[in-house]
Amino acid sequence: MSFGPFPSIVSPSGPGDLSDFAESIRAAVEEHLARQGAVLFRGFPVRGPSDFERMVSFVTPDLLEYTFGSTPRSQLSGRIYTSTEYPAHQQIPLHNEQSYTTEWPLKIWFYCAKPALEGGETPLADSREVLRRIPTRIRERFVAKKVMYTRNYGNGLDVPWQKVFGTEDPKVVEGFCRDAGILCEWKDDGELRTRQICQAIATHPRTKDVVWFNQAHLFHVSNLEPAAREGLLAVFAEDELPRNAFYGDGTPIEDGVLDEIREVYRQVAVAFPWQEGDVVLADNMLVAHGRSSFKGPRQVLVAMAESYRPEEGAST
Repeated sequence: MSFGPFPSIVSPSGPGDLSDFAESIRAAVEEHLARQGAVLFRGFPVRGPSDFERMVSFVTPDLLEYTFGSTPRSQLSGRIYTSTEYPAHQQIPLHNEQSYTTEWPLKIWFYCAKPALEGGETPLADSREVLRRIPTRIRERFVAKKVMYTRNYGNGLDVPWQKVFGTEDPKVVEGFCRDAGILCEWKDDGELRTRQICQAIATHPRTKDVVWFNQAHLFHVSNLEPAAREGLLAVFAEDELPRNAFYGDGTPIEDGVLDEIREVYRQVAVAFPWQEGDVVLADNMLVAHGRSSFKGPRQVLVAMAESYRPEEGAST
């Protein structure tokens, strides 16, 4: 096996069937994931979604469903999903998967079935370094207040609640929200609104590293392109937008504060060009991921594993 810089690059020592590398893949994860946060497996015989699923099973045989998701995806075989299906010209800011709630996957896999003709990278950022670089005054404010996420589903503007919660039954939705500490209400038009107060930082259950762990900069209305933002605010109040973020006490988060956070992500981000057959395993708490804009067809698949919900008070 050969190794490289962040993310650690692992390549096979010679030809063979995918199953021949199972033990060395597990060993590479054990050696590098906690320290580096992400491992790029390059040159392995992964030639389609079924091979990807097989490779994933060497390390994380039990995969998670994408429940309470925030972006459109399609489910392929088993619990393998497409990456977020946003238009190619849009960038997706760096973020930790499902850090907008209080239960999330500890591991996330990516498989490049088809690289874009141009762009389309999945940039990565060390969440420990992001926390270190967040200005103290901002970090302390977020830690003290936490983050409130508001979501208004449906109406053609965001993912319908039926898809987000995987059910047509409002009672099932209400039960999920009750168990997750999410405030939910059915509006007069029959659509759903949710509010949830979540952590700003979190402590990794195994490494004990403290990381920046929220999506305030992604959910906040300032993440929209100016024209889209102005158009929505001409029609909706801020708490009626498809999604938005506030401090946990309900007060607005300043645009300038979020710009500083985005700048930290830009400084820390590491991008590499995808090659067909590449597989990345990231520790979802130690490493944030995003997506660059691209041209041409692109297919990157995703799988998530090891659900984690901190005990009360374990994350801040």
